[in-house]
Amino acid sequence: MTLSVVIISYNEEANIGRTLESVMPLVRDGKGEIIVVDSGSTDRTVEIAKSFGGKVFAEEWKGYAAQKNSAIDKATGDWILSLDADEELGTEARDFIHLHLEEAARKFSFDGVEFNRRNYFLGRWIRHGGFYPDPKLRLFRRGSGRFENRLVHEDVRLEGKRIFDPNLEYDRHSDYHIVHHSYPTFSDYISHMNRYSSLGAEMAVAKGKRRFLALDIVFRPLLTFIYNYFFRLGFLDGREGFLLHVGHAVYVSWKYMKVWELQHAK
Repeated sequence: MTLSVVIISYNEEANIGRTLESVMPLVRDGKGEIIVVDSGSTDRTVEIAKSFGGKVFAEEWKGYAAQKNSAIDKATGDWILSLDADEELGTEARDFIHLHLEEAARKFSFDGVEFNRRNYFLGRWIRHGGFYPDPKLRLFRRGSGRFENRLVHEDVRLEGKRIFDPNLEYDRHSDYHIVHHSYPTFSDYISHMNRYSSLGAEMAVAKGKRRFLALDIVFRPLLTFIYNYFFRLGFLDGREGFLLHVGHAVYVSWKYMKVWELQHAK
């Protein structure tokens, strides 16, 4: 079995070394390859990727899904592991791929594997409020899956194929996971939410005309906060959890403000 690790990047020098270090045991000594599609980084991202033996391709930005699918198209391994540049593969997930993937695939007959994702916010693992276990399909046979054509929050789709969750079907006593170092500072979070709310607004407008409703801009964010913070126990994540859920509610409000702005511009 050979593995292709595929990553897209743009100015990720603070993260990509950690990501690549986590997968090196799976690809070194000719056991696999690292594919990085970079969209014009001006920092040391490309240099770091090459220092880990990565094959780096420079391409103009085409959108998250298109960029990731471009990286998938360049892969030659039997299995593809898609990671974001601010993620790293957990020890249990790495050991599963290294030691048990082929055996499990023969026994359970699957084409894709879901791992839990641990999302970190301001340095804290967010365990509640809907942010964990956050299962993500990131490992799949080459030719079986591609990212769906969405502007944001894109996922891999395996049409007609079986997806395997080792946390449920292999060893319930282990936590096969990916670590997501998403927002180390609140400024990073605001920047990301500004960009994601713009993309989310474009998607909402593309689906059809919406009226300008106070429900979307005021009450929907409030209900989102109440549901995630109280009913889904987000308050158990302390100050970081409070800031995250307040920020997420603001993101929802921004999104629908931008929906109105786009429609008004038309």
